Amino acid sequence: MATDEDRLPDYKSQKKKPTSDEDKRKKKIVPGSLMKAVIRPGGGEVTPADGDQVIYHCTIRTLDGVVVQSTRREFGGNGAPIRHVLGKSKMILGLLEGIPTMLTDEVAMFKMKPEMHYGEEDCPVSVDDRFPKDSELHFEIELIDFSKVKVISEDLGVLKKVIEEGQGWETPREPYEVKAWISARSGEGKMVLSRAKQPVHFTLGKSEIPKGLEMGIGTMSRGEKAVIYVTGQHITETPLISAVEGVEEIYFEVELVHFVQVRDVLGDGRLIKRRIRDGRGEFPMDCPLHDSLLRVHYKGMLLNGAKTVFYDTKVDNHGQPLEFSSGEGLVPEGFEMCVRLMLPGELAVVTCPPEYAYDKFQRPANVPEGAHIQWEIELLEFEMPKDWTGFNFRQIMEDVEKIKGTGNRLFKEGKYQLAKAKYEKVLREFKHVNPQDDDEGKEFSDTRNLLHLNVAACFLKMGDCRKSIEECNKVLDANPIHVKALYRRGMAYMTAGDFEEARNDLNKMMSIDKSSEPTAKAALLKLKREEQEVHRRARNQYKGLFDKNPGEISEAGVGEREESATENNNDEHHQDLVNNEQDMQQVAARTRLSFMSGLLPKVKRLFAAVGLNRCTIL
Repeated sequence: MATDEDRLPDYKSQKKKPTSDEDKRKKKIVPGSLMKAVIRPGGGEVTPADGDQVIYHCTIRTLDGVVVQSTRREFGGNGAPIRHVLGKSKMILGLLEGIPTMLTDEVAMFKMKPEMHYGEEDCPVSVDDRFPKDSELHFEIELIDFSKVKVISEDLGVLKKVIEEGQGWETPREPYEVKAWISARSGEGKMVLSRAKQPVHFTLGKSEIPKGLEMGIGTMSRGEKAVIYVTGQHITETPLISAVEGVEEIYFEVELVHFVQVRDVLGDGRLIKRRIRDGRGEFPMDCPLHDSLLRVHYKGMLLNGAKTVFYDTKVDNHGQPLEFSSGEGLVPEGFEMCVRLMLPGELAVVTCPPEYAYDKFQRPANVPEGAHIQWEIELLEFEMPKDWTGFNFRQIMEDVEKIKGTGNRLFKEGKYQLAKAKYEKVLREFKHVNPQDDDEGKEFSDTRNLLHLNVAACFLKMGDCRKSIEECNKVLDANPIHVKALYRRGMAYMTAGDFEEARNDLNKMMSIDKSSEPTAKAALLKLKREEQEVHRRARNQYKGLFDKNPGEISEAGVGEREESATENNNDEHHQDLVNNEQDMQQVAARTRLSFMSGLLPKVKRLFAAVGLNRCTIL
């Protein structure tokens, strides 16, 4: 009996692939327009398919036997066979249909009507005007080889044929140091580069090998053997191979022996990590995650002529390794950035500029300010950050307090990005926490709100008012009368120059909690002065702009310069504010007044005088 399932239409079988250009062209083939005669049988049972590279010799004759064109030397060619990738290269219709019927080493004669070769309407392959494209012709084809290839350049100028697979999946890139066996010959078989007694050493990205070869090696893994086909503009003159007259195509036989991972961590050549000894595992899956506990041995040296060693854990730390948790600002930023790119057991040399070494970190006594540093680092092992699987609610909240405490310390140290990462880590993990009763639910909700407001404080310190406001909204969407969220959002609006929104939040804050009046009034007072300052600057900037007679031009801002001395003497309180603005951020002062929108200059926030110069971490 037929079931409902039997009656369902087979949508999968009905789905049709889009018709390719080659398929559309093949539909133009009519009986008798393409005929094949086998001259020499080939070997094997497999024929070429789409995506295969085919290498073949071609000789074109008229029906009377006159050679029109050939790749063979005896018929005037250069001896180099043709290489095409089926389904990708531009080919005449007769060969596009005929070559997939051939076996390796087969020689066949294809008799083609004009519409099957260069006489085809809209033929994608151009030919010399002297070519008899309106005549019926014989194409003698010898299929030398075909194989799967990796297309490396879109113009098909660089292709790779894998001879033997390598190990792992990591491949070299700029500025990795590579060691490989390399030999090369031209398409017609002429030796261009013989294999040396020692592997070739080079650095990717320094033009030490031809461009196309570098592109191909960049797709290889350790131990891989391959042939890299390079043509045209991808054959560049380098120390490895000088210009070769008359060579339009080179086949490089490559065995990738080894490569050293060299990473330009910042992308500007200042912080460089060079792997000296491979570690265990695969990069980057087995590298330390954020918040991992790491154990390393390291030796620090000044990048001076003598490479003075200023610290060595094996000497100065009683032979014990340094142990620290990543993401907590416990080591110089450049040090941690590079260690997190290492595998267990790896040994690396790191060169670091001062601002990522000790200029922004507690500097050892024997390291001068502005010193460039070199570290030899060995990552012994690391422990992954623990998750909360199997934890009860109380254990989770105790761990949250520890992480939040670390974030608060980082915030006080001015490391806002690291502090934000700590708070956001907890918020991500909170998505998988399910309180079991009302008390747990309230504690969970309160903690989550405080974390969002701490993230908002970090964004505000980092100068991103919009994201700070978004974090406050996450709290206020669930609890519109959350006083601390209103205050934090009001500060963010004020910093952004959105005075009306800031005033609304601060007034609402007072109406909800009378005890917050002193704080809110102080903020409103500062908001008023800030608004007046913005308006004063705007007035002075455009004062006198239209005071001149017709035909004369006034200079914007003249009024401000003329009155600056008087205003500075009469506004002593404002001068006190200016003297205390060291901790404030530079922001773009904006106002909702339509006639001034987009014209107001940047002004500094002046919070110090009323005690609003710092964000409070909760």
